[in-house]
Amino acid sequence: MSRAQAESVIKNIIREIAQECASKGQAVSETLVAFMVKAVVLNPDNSFNVDRTLTKDDVQKLIKICVDRLLDSRSPSLDTIKMQVYFDMNYTSRSDFLEEHRRVLDQRLQPVLREITDSRARTREELDSLYRKIVSAILLRSGLGSPTDIAVVREATAALQSVFPQTELGTFMSLVKRDKERQLNELTLIVTGIRLFNKDCGKGGEGIDDLPAILNEAIPATTLNLDDDINKTCSIAFKYTSLIEAIHQGQIKEGPPLYLLIDSSINSRQHESFLRTLRNDVISCAQHVEQLQNQLAARLEQLQATVQSKTAVPTAQVYPQFISLSHIWNGFQDEMVLLSVLSNIMTSLEPFTRNHREMFTDDIFSPLLNGIQVKTDEERLSERTGSEDVIDDKAHNDFDWLFPDTTKNFDRLPLQYRGFCGVSLVNFDRLLLPTNSAIGVLHYNDKYYSFTSKEAAYEFITNPDHFIAMVAEAAKKSPELIQLLELHTQFASITPYSQGKDASKMIEKPITKCEMGTQTDTHLVESNIAKSYEWNEWELRRKAIKLANLRTKVTNSQQTNLSNMRRDNITQVYLPKEQSSQTKKAGYSIVPRSQTYLVGLRGGCSVTTEMTKVDLTVDVDQT
Repeated sequence: MSRAQAESVIKNIIREIAQECASKGQAVSETLVAFMVKAVVLNPDNSFNVDRTLTKDDVQKLIKICVDRLLDSRSPSLDTIKMQVYFDMNYTSRSDFLEEHRRVLDQRLQPVLREITDSRARTREELDSLYRKIVSAILLRSGLGSPTDIAVVREATAALQSVFPQTELGTFMSLVKRDKERQLNELTLIVTGIRLFNKDCGKGGEGIDDLPAILNEAIPATTLNLDDDINKTCSIAFKYTSLIEAIHQGQIKEGPPLYLLIDSSINSRQHESFLRTLRNDVISCAQHVEQLQNQLAARLEQLQATVQSKTAVPTAQVYPQFISLSHIWNGFQDEMVLLSVLSNIMTSLEPFTRNHREMFTDDIFSPLLNGIQVKTDEERLSERTGSEDVIDDKAHNDFDWLFPDTTKNFDRLPLQYRGFCGVSLVNFDRLLLPTNSAIGVLHYNDKYYSFTSKEAAYEFITNPDHFIAMVAEAAKKSPELIQLLELHTQFASITPYSQGKDASKMIEKPITKCEMGTQTDTHLVESNIAKSYEWNEWELRRKAIKLANLRTKVTNSQQTNLSNMRRDNITQVYLPKEQSSQTKKAGYSIVPRSQTYLVGLRGGCSVTTEMTKVDLTVDVDQT
């Protein structure tokens, strides 16, 4: 089956599942259905083989399982997946939020701006109408008051006339469309700055809300609501964790199903994670608002010093300050939008936690937790803070261990499994226990692993690949763990929901990537290009006509005075050769060698030996 056919089959499966759910009164998005299909196929309990083509029976089985899971209204696991889908489809970075907000605002203003830029006003009435449209566009873009409020319109018109009188409309009409839009944007900033300055002076400000004061009240209130929700969610998560531990230790023989407690625990931990993300963004909003307030006070003070009740001020001095003041106010408006979006997301997350809270109320928890100590995450960490609880890296020096005292930026290490212990996930069937990074962090295969205790760390290093693979198997049973524990690198086919908008791409094998390099010749095959080749028939005809005309032509040549009797000259010279001279001849003299002969050493007839010395040296004259 080709890729196009496979995608068509997957689209049909997703569409059929969505239609069947809708027919049973449950509306689901294609993104949620697509993820559910992936999760069902990945779960080994469902016996789907990714490597072979799904048969007709497999497709029917897949559709039935997906529909059953999507229609299970009391499933905490499904609630967690829905919560993840909602959060990833509605939450993005701060810059993306603001960029999308500005894009939507510009799109809504396009019809008004188009009427102004495309206007061909000629009569006085038409020019008056065009000027009123410019005032309305400035009010709509600045967000300072309603264009239907007469007092706001009068104030905005007076501010606009001070910088752009109606007599300038003729010049404005002669501009091209892009220059018109640029001038409208600049006029909006200047008029907004003038109105804000007048409001600060107490001479205007109709319809302008006190955004700094509103933000100073809204941010603490939102932070307080988030802290309250986080505390409630954490309290429930601690109870689930203590119950699951007690069941594994045999302290509770009868109780609710273990899988429901595990799914509810995962739901609570995911809700807590999302709430903390929102809280960090609210804190960031508070910091930006504080900076904007300081900038606003400094800019208004500088404007007061520039104007100082003068009747006329050079535009080159005051206009840039009005534009800067407008930009600062736009920053307050952005913070209001961002805070509103974060509050809406926080409110929308609560229904996804309602099912397990209704199933496990305080009346059900109380008898189950009788005699069981419910520990918070902080209490678990404080139990193992002594020196005897720290990992002994010298005894296990085969691995790379990191500690707070010896590692720079230790608190910023990207811990695997979002700070939960992988050993507990495997040994206690997906139990989420927070790790204690103070006892040491394992650096293995460019990833960082922390553990609840040194015993868990020692157990992990006996076979790290086994534990990593078993965590992935646990995530196949509970697909919501893929998002919670950030296991997307291990599941190449499961992408974050916000990136998986193409629902047709279901299950794909992970692509193994590696760095490779190749080297080729610049020109592997010698190029033969005929410069005289022509493909155009008319060009060939033109050349043929030129050749035919040449037959009737005569070639003439002329010689000028400058070229008369001139030729190319070549001169040959003989380079000097190497020579040598001798001034004196070599001479020498021979000195005779001295020779002496001793006679009588061999003895003779006489009793005593008589030796005679004979000098045989040749005289110098005889040599």
